[in-house]
Amino acid sequence: MPDWSYHPLKKLLLDRLKPKNSREFLHRTMSTIASIPGGSSLINFLGHMSPSDEVGKDINHTTRVLSPVGLASNIDPHLSGMNAFQELGFGFIEIGPIVLNEPKTQIEPAIDDRAILFLNQPEKVPLKLAIKKLTKLDMKIPIFARIDKQVKRSEWDIIVQHLTPFVDGFIGTREQVESYVHHDIGIEHSYYIALSSEDVISTEELQLINNHPWIGGVIVHAPQFKQGEYWREVTNANEKLIHLVKQMKALHPNLIIITSGGVETPDEAYQVVRAGADLLLLEEGYVRAGPGLPKRIHERLLYGRNSSTKRESWYWSFLFGFSILIGGMIALYFAFTRIILPYDESFIGLTRDEILQVNPLILAFLSHDRMALAGTMISGGILYIQLARHGIKKGLHWAKITFHAAAIIGFLGILLFIGFGYFDWLHGLFWLLLMPIYYFSWKEGKQATASPFSNHGENDRAWKLGLYGQLMFVILGFSILIGGIVISTIGVSNVFVDTDLTFLCMTPQMLNELSETLIPVIAHDRAGFGSALVSVGLLVLMISLWGFRKGERWIWNTLALGALPAFIAGIGTHFYIGYTTFIHLLPVYFLVGLYILGLVFSYNFLKKK
Repeated sequence: MPDWSYHPLKKLLLDRLKPKNSREFLHRTMSTIASIPGGSSLINFLGHMSPSDEVGKDINHTTRVLSPVGLASNIDPHLSGMNAFQELGFGFIEIGPIVLNEPKTQIEPAIDDRAILFLNQPEKVPLKLAIKKLTKLDMKIPIFARIDKQVKRSEWDIIVQHLTPFVDGFIGTREQVESYVHHDIGIEHSYYIALSSEDVISTEELQLINNHPWIGGVIVHAPQFKQGEYWREVTNANEKLIHLVKQMKALHPNLIIITSGGVETPDEAYQVVRAGADLLLLEEGYVRAGPGLPKRIHERLLYGRNSSTKRESWYWSFLFGFSILIGGMIALYFAFTRIILPYDESFIGLTRDEILQVNPLILAFLSHDRMALAGTMISGGILYIQLARHGIKKGLHWAKITFHAAAIIGFLGILLFIGFGYFDWLHGLFWLLLMPIYYFSWKEGKQATASPFSNHGENDRAWKLGLYGQLMFVILGFSILIGGIVISTIGVSNVFVDTDLTFLCMTPQMLNELSETLIPVIAHDRAGFGSALVSVGLLVLMISLWGFRKGERWIWNTLALGALPAFIAGIGTHFYIGYTTFIHLLPVYFLVGLYILGLVFSYNFLKKK
């Protein structure tokens, strides 16, 4: 559930449901997707949320977290979304509060002025439910179990004993940990003391906590105020939390501090980490900002460490894109002039003039497919060039994956050209010349392993509008991809749609009577055009999924400029030959609408510094 789909869905559906129903619908849906074969790969493809190795860290020399960002237990008290959370970039997850037996009644959370009201007596997780859920999970990240503050010693021992195989640490109140932990010799887990912002702990007590062999650190909650049986964070919770963390770190630099709440933006997370927090748990801020918040926090943390980017080799990748651009221009020239070349005439068994005498619309139809292919190639060339100049040059891993995934699909598309027994020697020679260029491009791309970083730290209006722009471009890329698959399938099967035959004023049988090899040439053009669309659709889709960041002007320029040749050729050629059937052009009009909306919505986010 990336932010570009979460926020539109939240506005249209989730905010209209009861808080609990909304939460369970979202978590169960994401968890179901993550559980099916290929689901984890799908989530990673849509969000590209895996944290960089640079943000990982070791805690107490025993626990390795892939990210300092975790999820607080009150966001998913029923453990419904556990499968999905580990795919969203979280480094660890808190569950609980754990109780021995299921309570008779539990009050649901509420919403007030678009803020979540959490319960003073939170929704509790029975031990039996926790074990049932954790047994079924294949968790790759640490789990910390918060034990309910009302649990007594006898219940504490049972809970710890049964959860030990599944969790990496336990969280309790100061009284619980100080009273119970020293008896638990032999249990190799860290215990963490949960502190509220109102707790007053002396320097001596902190020193004892820091030196205790079984206590791993403390969890500091953001300031709260109570409203009856509920509580919510104060408006300046982040500032007070930062002040508290600084005070504690100044006295005890080695004390492990985990904060809970008080973070809604990447900047707030960055400031908490700078203040000295080792780990942070997201609460209400995660719900308000969206599931992409961990990824945005990672990029903000990386920006603080990587203010400059190492330049990588990119010239072969640029040459590959430039070659496709020039190839598209040459194809466009022939589509406007001769349309068919001598080897086409030889294969068909008819000259250009003979075809014109029979039905001039045949050459016009051939021209329309070849112009569309040429425009798509020019667009693809521009996209490849931009990825090389701005992505591979900066060593960005996502740019390399985008570049080579689309290129390999483009090369495989040559197999569609011979679906009806016609091999275009000019196309074959072109791909043959491209192969060594691509080989060196692939070799230089091996060095592109860097993760993206960004200094964008606010959930401002430009960002929210940018999400809608991103959604438009994601739909655009996906639509082009599906359109390319459909056209390729038609090219190697029926070849024509009804409107094609209406324009030609001929049936396939009549075309076969004219020349038995004419339809294979048309099929070759159509399949080649579809293959090019698949490649360009992948480029647009992956750039839109992975490249949107505040101030990335080149992304906006790439999408704006890269789509124009394909649209101009796709629409212009139809008007040029008089093939203007509305239903035939409707998909292109739809794509143009997405393109314009995407540019408008994302302009402030991508173009303004």
